[in-house]
Amino acid sequence: MRRGAALVPSFLRQFIRSREFGLTLFAALIGVIAASFVAAMGALAAGAHMVLFDLQPGERLSDVPRFDNPFVPMVGGLLLFGMTWLGARVGRTSVVDPIEANALRGGRMSFRDSALLALQTLVSNGFGASVGLEAGYTQIGSGAASRMGSWMRLRREDMRIIVASGAAGAIAAAFNGPLTGAFYAFELVLAQYAIGYVAPVMAASICATLAMHALGGAPFALQISAGRAVTEWDFPWFLLLGIACGLVGIVWMRSLPLAERLFAATRAPRMTHPIIGGLLVGELATFEPKVLSSGHGALEFELFVGMGLAAVLTLAGLKMLASTLSLGAGFRGGLFFASLLVGGLIGRAVALAVALFWPNTAPDPVAFALVGMGALAAAVIGTPLTMSFLVLETTSDYALTAAVLTASVASNLVARELFGYSFSTWRFHLRGETVRSARDVGWVRELTVARLMRTDPATAPADINIGEFRRRFPLGSRQRVVLVDAGNRVRGIVLVAQAHVEGLSDDAGAISIANTTDQALVPSMSIKDAMRAFDETESDTLIVVDTPERGQLLGTLNETYATRRYAEEMERAQPL
Repeated sequence: MRRGAALVPSFLRQFIRSREFGLTLFAALIGVIAASFVAAMGALAAGAHMVLFDLQPGERLSDVPRFDNPFVPMVGGLLLFGMTWLGARVGRTSVVDPIEANALRGGRMSFRDSALLALQTLVSNGFGASVGLEAGYTQIGSGAASRMGSWMRLRREDMRIIVASGAAGAIAAAFNGPLTGAFYAFELVLAQYAIGYVAPVMAASICATLAMHALGGAPFALQISAGRAVTEWDFPWFLLLGIACGLVGIVWMRSLPLAERLFAATRAPRMTHPIIGGLLVGELATFEPKVLSSGHGALEFELFVGMGLAAVLTLAGLKMLASTLSLGAGFRGGLFFASLLVGGLIGRAVALAVALFWPNTAPDPVAFALVGMGALAAAVIGTPLTMSFLVLETTSDYALTAAVLTASVASNLVARELFGYSFSTWRFHLRGETVRSARDVGWVRELTVARLMRTDPATAPADINIGEFRRRFPLGSRQRVVLVDAGNRVRGIVLVAQAHVEGLSDDAGAISIANTTDQALVPSMSIKDAMRAFDETESDTLIVVDTPERGQLLGTLNETYATRRYAEEMERAQPL
């Protein structure tokens, strides 16, 4: 990393760090690099499908008529086992994704870890596991952006923007949608929109889309239109579809930890779970090949070819099961495209059900499928505007986009109200993190009591009398003094002004007028924990000790100073 930074001319680094125009040009370059990774991964995945599944050029894996070799996904699981074992041997067990990086680490990511995860995603998808490549796209795009940002020694907020630009470029390139990519970054990787974000993120998305055209086109660029114009009478059905998709999304996300527990119940070593999961997914694919891989071919088939209600519901259930088994077993990937496919199937199922019970309504199955795509993905991924723009850039139909936005907002609202998480933040919750979005909260954790406390508080022996205390600490010399015993353990805090109040006996112990609250801070506490302690004790100064058990004095922290620093850091963290 330092070698890379040393190769960058100082004037270029200064131009990018000090000028918004420079940062925007840098983000545009990041978008082109992200598109290159997307093109390479897409080509490698397509090549793997052709070799392993005997596909012809242009064929999609999830659109093959039959599949009779369930051992192919299992071999992918075996390769993943080997990669995981090697990663554990060199000490690489967890990977920071763009959301976690922006929420907790100021955009800092390991490019090596990101490349490893992208490779694992490629293996998972290439051997037919029911996962998409989108997680790998965004991981490698953001990881490269973070590495290059560190070469430029970017500030914390600029690094977060560049990481988001890498993710935006990856999604824009993957779906031929600059607005889709940009709002994916705004909603998921930055978790907020600000004027200062627009130029770099949009530049990355647009340049990634153009670069992808030059490299041969997006891995999935569907151009489709609804069978008839959307009318106001369709919107109540779309709203109900959005609510239904929100409920389905909750069930789907809750099933993922259940699948992990089921694999754990086999008592097989954790690293062997992908082998077991690959065999299960392979067996499912012998019954319904459309569950394999991302589902691009299955989605195109589902949109353009009529399917009956029972077939649609069966495929939706099997795809959800296959994706859950794949992720629960430890295959790498995400639910971005799987949620689009299942949402489209649910939308078509609703259209078929409406036509069955109310034949005069004549619902358009393609329109319902597109609305369902956006609605379920909005619940699972947590990006209603992204999905609306995806449909807009796919169909160029503004009325249909309004319908997708209606259903997506309803779906996302149901998921947030009844569940509280998207797929990404749900994984953080399962790990014990309190992160609910990519909003930058890392600075709160970094602003600890150790950084804020005074390390030179005035002290006096715990057995000192008031007369001696007055002689040592005349009025105006100090505000407060900490009483400590022979072992430097805190026994209380005395206000100097209170010790000089008339009527106190010189022979009385100073401990008699000390504040002896048991509440103490420790250096590792965040500023939020410290502010909570001030509220609970109603004190304006608290002592800092090494551990609550030992109680060794390290310093003191004043509430006024802590509040001022908190406000300064919060203002610094706000986007322009």
